[in-house]
Amino acid sequence: MNSIFKTTILLGALTGLLMVIGGLAGGRHGVQIALIFAIAMNFFSYWFSDKMVLAAYGAKPIDATSAPEVFSIVQELALQAHIPMPRLYLIDSDTPNAFATGRNPNHAAVAVTRGIMRICSRDELKGVLAHELSHVINRDILTSSIAATLAGAVMMLGTFVRWGAIFGLGGRSDDDERGGILGLVVAGILAPIAATLIQLAISRTREYQADASGAKLSHNPLLLASALRKLEASNERMPLDAGPATAHLFIVNPLSAQGMTRLFSTHPPIEERIRRLEQMAAGRT
Repeated sequence: MNSIFKTTILLGALTGLLMVIGGLAGGRHGVQIALIFAIAMNFFSYWFSDKMVLAAYGAKPIDATSAPEVFSIVQELALQAHIPMPRLYLIDSDTPNAFATGRNPNHAAVAVTRGIMRICSRDELKGVLAHELSHVINRDILTSSIAATLAGAVMMLGTFVRWGAIFGLGGRSDDDERGGILGLVVAGILAPIAATLIQLAISRTREYQADASGAKLSHNPLLLASALRKLEASNERMPLDAGPATAHLFIVNPLSAQGMTRLFSTHPPIEERIRRLEQMAAGRT
């Protein structure tokens, strides 16, 4: 419930930011135009993102014959969660990782790399796959699509405000007007950055929630904690060739997130995720 509340607050912050920057760009009509464009762009992504991301990583369908262990675990968890059996895919990579996609439980897909099947025990795989199914159950693809729509609208409006103010500099000599224009330029730069950070915060909040939900589904938080340790170490040694636009889908960040770049990471720190899971196992949450 706490994660749901945080997500709601963050989505509200994005909406408020959209209204503020929209007012600067062109009042109510500015907000409406940007929102329509953002919805149009993300509508396609929401309905077809599963096919696009699976194709991007060359994922191939697997079944009970080609991957009996993964199939049996997902089948068991899906039955327990009362959701349809998702489609399963294999990514031919030695880097251990996994992700889920699909707009709802009836159109879900779970992909695993060859590497995760090699280094994780059955129990660890169960923890990972329970996490991924939790993303499906929690409708996280829908949540991320709404966040992307709002953030995209803010970014478009920010660009409009920024360039509009810059082109408006010509012929204006009044100091107050210049100050107002400078304020618009600053707002046009900072608003998209703020929208990105809020969107990333939503992604991190949903990861924590999927950890917690997955731990309950697998009945043992330590299964996922053990898997996360292995996945983090392996991804540091051998990063997955992943694109920034899809990095948020994976259970551990396939991209480097050191130093200041952690601020822009789609994933919470692994050590904090493990700490929370261990607290769950100890009955402290």
